[in-house]
Amino acid sequence: MAAPLVLGNSSFLHFHHFPLSFPISFPSFPFSTTTRTSWPLNSSKMEGSEITEDVTESTETNVDVKKKIFVAGATGNTGKRVIEQLLAKGFAVKAGVRDLDKAKTLLSKDNPALQIVQSDVTEGSAKLAEAIGDDSEAVICATGFRPGWDLFAPWKVDNFGTVNLVEACRKRGVNRFILISSILVNGAAMGQLLNPAYIFLNVFGLTLVAKLQAEQYIRKSGINYTIIRPGGLRNEPPTGNIVMEPEDTLYEGTISRDQVAEVAVESLVHPESSFKVVEIVSRADAPKRSFKDLFSSIKQR
Repeated sequence: MAAPLVLGNSSFLHFHHFPLSFPISFPSFPFSTTTRTSWPLNSSKMEGSEITEDVTESTETNVDVKKKIFVAGATGNTGKRVIEQLLAKGFAVKAGVRDLDKAKTLLSKDNPALQIVQSDVTEGSAKLAEAIGDDSEAVICATGFRPGWDLFAPWKVDNFGTVNLVEACRKRGVNRFILISSILVNGAAMGQLLNPAYIFLNVFGLTLVAKLQAEQYIRKSGINYTIIRPGGLRNEPPTGNIVMEPEDTLYEGTISRDQVAEVAVESLVHPESSFKVVEIVSRADAPKRSFKDLFSSIKQR
C-alpha cells in the first residue's frame, strides 16, 4: 500500500481538489478556441527610481509602459513570497488583497514597482477585472480558504474564486495564468482514497474536489496556464532541491513555500512551462536542475 503524504512541519497543507461527482456546477461561461502560443514575460531593470523594460522589437508603435503581474492572495503565506520574488527579479507587481490595512503591514510600502489594490475573488469576475486592469499581463493565483465552520468556503474561494479570476482574465485579454494548487487533488483516480492526507484535506468541505474542478475549468479556458501542485507546505527555508513530476504522480513529500513561489515566478519566464500541470516536492538527495530542464521534462497533456 502506498505511503501516506508526509505533512512534516507544514503549517497547513495547501487545500485543493479531487475528482468526485459533486452536485455543484460551474456558472455557464462561453469558451473560445485559442491557439496555444507561449512566450516569456519580460522583467524590468531598476535604475534609480525608474523602472524600464527590456522590450523586444515590434512592428507596432508602442508606449514604453511596464506591464504588471497580478497576484491574488497576496497576503497569504505563499502569496507574500511570490511577491517578494517577483520584485527581486524586476517585475512590476499588482497585489490583490481583501484587507488593505493588513496588506500595508505585511507588504513593502516603499517599492515603486508594487501596487496594492483591493480585490476579493468571491465577489465576481467584473470587480476582479477592474482590479486586474489593462496594465496586467499575467495572473498568479495563490489564494486559499481559511478553515472554519463554513463548509462551502472551499467552493467560494478555491473553486468559484478561481473561475472568477479566469473570467476576469478573459475580460481583460490576459492570456497567462499560474495557479498554485496541491498534490493529491486527483487522489481518487490515483488510488489514494485512503491516504490520510487525502481524507484530511477533504474534511473541510471537499476542498480537493473544489480545487480539481477549478483546475479543469482553467484547462478548458484556452488561456495559457501552468498549474503547480506542491506537496505539504513548509514555512521554513528550503532544505533540498526541487523534484518536479507530471500530474497525478506524487502522493507524499513536502516543500518550502519559498520554492513554490520560485516555481511560480520561473513559470513566467520559461515557455516550457506553458499548458502544463506540474507536481513538486523537495528532497535532500535530489540533484539540482535548471528550471528549463525541469519544465522541459514534463509533457503537455
